[in-house]
Amino acid sequence: MDRAGLTDHSGGFVREHISRVPYLPGLDGMRALAVVAVMIYHANSSWLPGGFLGVEMFFVISGYLITLLLIAERERDYGISLTDFWIRRARRLLPAVFVLMTLLTIWTAIFERDALGQLRGDVIAGLFYVSNWYQIWVGLGYTAAGDFAPLRHLWSLAVEEQFYLIWPVVMVAFLGRSGTRRIANFSRWLFAGAILITIGVALVYQPGPIGEPSQTPEAYWFIGDRPIAKLDTLYLSTVTRAGGLMLGSAFAMIWRPYAIVRGPLRSKGRAFDVLALVGFLGFCWMSWNIYLIDPAGPDARLFKGGLFVAGILTLFIIAAVTHQGSIANRVLGGKVLNWIGTRSYGLYLYHWPIYQIIRNVAGNSLRPHEFVLAMIPTVLLTEASYRWIETPIRKGQFGAMVGRLRAGSGGRPRGLLIGGVAVACVLSLFAGVALATAELKQNDIAESLDDGEDFTTDLAAPADSSPTATLPPTVPPATVPATTLAPSPTAAPTTTTAPTSTAPVTTLAPVPSTTAPIVVPASTVPPPTVPPAPVTQLGVVTDLEGIQPLTIPVMDVGLPLVALGDSVMLGAAEELQATGFAVDAVKSRQMVTFLPDMQAIRDTGSFGPVVVVHLGTNGPFSQTTLDQMMGLVAGVPRVLVLTGKGDRDWIAGNNAKIRDLPALYPAVTVIDWEVLSASCTGNCFYDDGIHLTQSGQTFYADVIKRVLGLA
Repeated sequence: MDRAGLTDHSGGFVREHISRVPYLPGLDGMRALAVVAVMIYHANSSWLPGGFLGVEMFFVISGYLITLLLIAERERDYGISLTDFWIRRARRLLPAVFVLMTLLTIWTAIFERDALGQLRGDVIAGLFYVSNWYQIWVGLGYTAAGDFAPLRHLWSLAVEEQFYLIWPVVMVAFLGRSGTRRIANFSRWLFAGAILITIGVALVYQPGPIGEPSQTPEAYWFIGDRPIAKLDTLYLSTVTRAGGLMLGSAFAMIWRPYAIVRGPLRSKGRAFDVLALVGFLGFCWMSWNIYLIDPAGPDARLFKGGLFVAGILTLFIIAAVTHQGSIANRVLGGKVLNWIGTRSYGLYLYHWPIYQIIRNVAGNSLRPHEFVLAMIPTVLLTEASYRWIETPIRKGQFGAMVGRLRAGSGGRPRGLLIGGVAVACVLSLFAGVALATAELKQNDIAESLDDGEDFTTDLAAPADSSPTATLPPTVPPATVPATTLAPSPTAAPTTTTAPTSTAPVTTLAPVPSTTAPIVVPASTVPPPTVPPAPVTQLGVVTDLEGIQPLTIPVMDVGLPLVALGDSVMLGAAEELQATGFAVDAVKSRQMVTFLPDMQAIRDTGSFGPVVVVHLGTNGPFSQTTLDQMMGLVAGVPRVLVLTGKGDRDWIAGNNAKIRDLPALYPAVTVIDWEVLSASCTGNCFYDDGIHLTQSGQTFYADVIKRVLGLA
């Protein structure tokens, strides 16, 4: 409906339009802001950490408009036709989704065939609009990385579609008894429901890093042996995300555009512009400062009221753009924002799969030029979908459009049209058969890590339950009795001078920590007496050419070389074990959560002459945490620490702390993996740029061996 429909030619209100919902271009402008924020966030979360809140804006707008339409239908027709409502929703939403999934299945069948098995589950879940629950169940939520996951974004459409299925039934039951005069009372209950959901989410929220279920079981629920991540459930489930939909619905019951024109607020447009500005600036601040999951874990601000606040700020803007006297409606209803907003559905649908095709795995960030490149097919597909699929089907004109194409395409153009349709049918049939028969496979990264687990040892477990790797022939046999390593010192930090090439083995400096020291039982046996040995101090190793390898002190043969790490080291576990390392490496491990297990390893006396540590890929660590770790390996003659490599926000900060270690702990050697990895020839990394292929695994182990003089 045109804005002019609000009044008659004399300026009086047209009473027969009281039940109609006007076209409000400002709402399309809000959709534009929301979808742009989401697309930027999906491209590179560091550009707009809270851009995902655009989805919450979508939810509030949807709740508002759908409820407004249902109320209007009830007032106009004295009833609500559920069948007509659901048909309208299906014609609006389903065609573009079906086209997307068909095109994507064809692409995957041709170019990403190994991913077809996993795509099958996503397609089935997408067809039935249960993607959010499917992702929760299989543990491939919004933050999971490593897979080619081109349909992961359908979770939000599933939440909305489930709302569209249930909410009209609730409205029929309520309006059938109460009528519209008492509907404002019902809005209070919806508002209270949104508050209760917010409280429930805050109570369930689990702070702290999230690792594998065995590492951080408190971050999961367990249904039998299946772990269900709390983060995925809170962010993806229909119940926990219903708050925004309920806020929008509640607002529609008390804020109807035509009713506002008749009331005392009709001249308060400027006041609502101020409200819109507050809402916009508040939403911008949240989008820049709130995280879904920061390196230390899920953002408490988001799950302890942040989603509710985002919904309230959205209502501020809605109040302004639905007021005919506001400037906000004209600003947000401008041509550019209007074009984006009317196509926001298609932009949301198509942008994520195109991102995935460019970066190949979820979790990778797009670079600026890749983002620009991705926008070209996204806009073209969106416009084609809007013009030739969504709009004709929504308006019931698709058949007429096809008829016009057939009638107007004689000769060669008509043959091209028929040929194009035939090719599309053949490709769709081929892709459908390939999808149905595809083998369910893990991605290459997951398979590599699973293989690596066969060569790891849980060093924190009791000695009789953990196999011990054997020392390589190049390590001298024991010449001293077997003993247990000394506990870490707890005295105040001391200044340590870097040793010369003839100095005895240097013990690490004590832990400069502001937290309580990690205490070892008093029964620990005194440290072994290690004969003096020449020491080569390497500091930070950035080039393997011409280095003088470290000397491994003589130790008891029952104490192997030890390697402690995360999934990067796990990938090279076989190669490290063959060198003589007992490898304790686990997926998703973070330094701060590993400290208790590291203390248990130290307490069992499992540390040998060398300990190699590679942690920091999965999250940041503080200097205090790093110092605590150094305290746990105090007394180990040789400690090697590797820097991290990867496109993650925290890597640079972690690496800076690691590179400073030799100045604080002279017996530490830093292997600058971030620098040295560039010397690996061939295809050394999987598509995430972090995990190691076979070539990378061999190179990784060779670097460690060369530094230790074992190559």
